[in-house]
Amino acid sequence: MPLTVPPTAPAVAPAPAVAPATVERPSRTATRRRLLMCRPRHYDVTYSINPWMDPEKSTDTALAVLQWERLRGLYRELGHVVEEIDPVDGQPDMVFAANGATVVDGKVYGARFRHAQRTAEGPAYLKWFESRGCRELLWPEYINEGEGDILTVGRRLLAGTGFRTDPRSHAEAQEFFGLPVTGLTLVDPEFYHLDTALAVLSDEEVMYYPAAFSEGSRAVLRTLFPDAILATAEDAAVFGLNAFSDGRHVLLPEAATGLKAQLSARGFEPIGVDLSELLKAGGSVKCCTLELRGL
Repeated sequence: MPLTVPPTAPAVAPAPAVAPATVERPSRTATRRRLLMCRPRHYDVTYSINPWMDPEKSTDTALAVLQWERLRGLYRELGHVVEEIDPVDGQPDMVFAANGATVVDGKVYGARFRHAQRTAEGPAYLKWFESRGCRELLWPEYINEGEGDILTVGRRLLAGTGFRTDPRSHAEAQEFFGLPVTGLTLVDPEFYHLDTALAVLSDEEVMYYPAAFSEGSRAVLRTLFPDAILATAEDAAVFGLNAFSDGRHVLLPEAATGLKAQLSARGFEPIGVDLSELLKAGGSVKCCTLELRGL
């Protein structure tokens, strides 16, 4: 019986190579900001009101001033307007201008500090605003530590509590500003202010460290910001979330390398800053920076 040879199968052309999908980074636009800062002329760590402060460790005021001047210079290079309040002798933490008030729509909600060592700062900052002709000012009934615990995201305020700010101030701020306030509870004493655990990147975006918040607050943050950047423990520990964003540039501690990579992937331009001397008092970029919205 003759052997039957099956017909040769037609050649199959190889599939064309598929180029990997290119993920386009969002286009970011910087917005010119008006900022208030305070030179650390009297900076020192002579008491301890947070886990970062150790009066036994030496501080270098001259170095603190130099690092602060570099931060101020960066803001000006980026086109922002920086105003300065004169430091008050005997108030070493006054350099942390973010704690001095909350300013939205030209309204100034004053700060009332929890610890006696800082109580004089609140009136000093409010006096500065009065001297500039601000008419809508409120001296608060309840303890709040300014933008340390009240952060503005678009037309919403995020308000921290747990270590410093009285939760009753959240309602006070809402009535004064006429904006919704979302309360968030901090549970780790190393992240004693909201601005040490969460940074606002744009009107819709934030980055934060989940472990700094209570379980319920984490759920709220997931609902409000499902695409938020989440910080690692390592980046949070170097105060990487104590950052300032103008919508495009994000100034943050240079040691927060993981956050810088995540920010770059989202289209932001991270700029590392060395404020290691001020970190000895539990502060960094955002702590030094009060935004004057509407002024």
